[in-house]
Amino acid sequence: MATLRKKGNTYFIDYRIGGRRKRKSAGKSKKIAELALKDLEVKLARGEFGFDKKDSAYNKLIEEFRLYCKTNLAPSSQKRYKAMLDNFNRFLEEEYPHIDKLSHFTPSVFEKYKAFRKQEEAHNKTINSENALLRMIFKLAIQWGHLDKNPTDGVSKFKIPKKNPPRFLTTEECEKLLNNCGEWLYPIFYTFLNTGLRKSELENLEWSDIDFSRKKIKVSIKEDWSPKTNEREIPISNGLYPLLKEHKNKSESNYVFPGEDGKKIFKNRLLKRIKTLAKKIELGDNVGVHTLRHTFASHLVMKGVDLATIKQLLGHSDIETTMIYSHLTNDHVDKAVDKLNF
Repeated sequence: MATLRKKGNTYFIDYRIGGRRKRKSAGKSKKIAELALKDLEVKLARGEFGFDKKDSAYNKLIEEFRLYCKTNLAPSSQKRYKAMLDNFNRFLEEEYPHIDKLSHFTPSVFEKYKAFRKQEEAHNKTINSENALLRMIFKLAIQWGHLDKNPTDGVSKFKIPKKNPPRFLTTEECEKLLNNCGEWLYPIFYTFLNTGLRKSELENLEWSDIDFSRKKIKVSIKEDWSPKTNEREIPISNGLYPLLKEHKNKSESNYVFPGEDGKKIFKNRLLKRIKTLAKKIELGDNVGVHTLRHTFASHLVMKGVDLATIKQLLGHSDIETTMIYSHLTNDHVDKAVDKLNF
């Protein structure tokens, strides 16, 4: 039911959708307002506002998404997504407390969310990541039959300045690090430098993941942990092979690299140790565990290994991520034509 009302010199159309009262300005002309009223009545009859079908509750979608995360994502990703959603839900409570249906969302809501987070001094990259998550959630809503159209379509991203190339250690710096790290850290750091493993991948590595006969390390899913991307295999280099063999002979744990207490390495322990050591031996304040992964990739690129192979070894899901090492290939590109001999 829709009715035409006049307030001052302006006509308004009052109507209800999904039990909610709405008001829409129809201008100052009575004739145009009456035409607008008829048009609105037709649309309401046809259900073109999207409330009559595929209009699920927002909270229902979020619950389904959390179950999806629990089933398909690693605990670390679940935690990260929860923190992002908490920010968005806080925004909705403050700015749009009336929103409870998916059909209430429009692109302007997400544009205002960007402004909301900017006021909180969130970084552009963080805001982009949060909006990418929201885009994914509403895309899933379409796949699950809750929506026909993604309300995040057309929402712009912030431009992110190009990063400086990642810090990596020179051969001399690697030697300095290994010569000063001590007995417990030496095999850990050496393995990082020779495999490019992520920190969590090394911390969850078990002896069952090491295939000495094939000289392969498998990054595999565990009951309480999943890799950031897919499972993959990494070749064991000739230098790493005897180190792992000797390390296994001394090991009394299922973990390849347990903590000094024999249990799984505590989450931030390696980061704190390498930060302290790097500062002590004057490698700089910007050296962390991930620097060793960058070092592995950078030295392979400088030795002529192609980026597609680097992508596979590092377990990147997108070649764009691997392209951060592309600047290191310039010299090899210049020398490539010299290999031709017609």
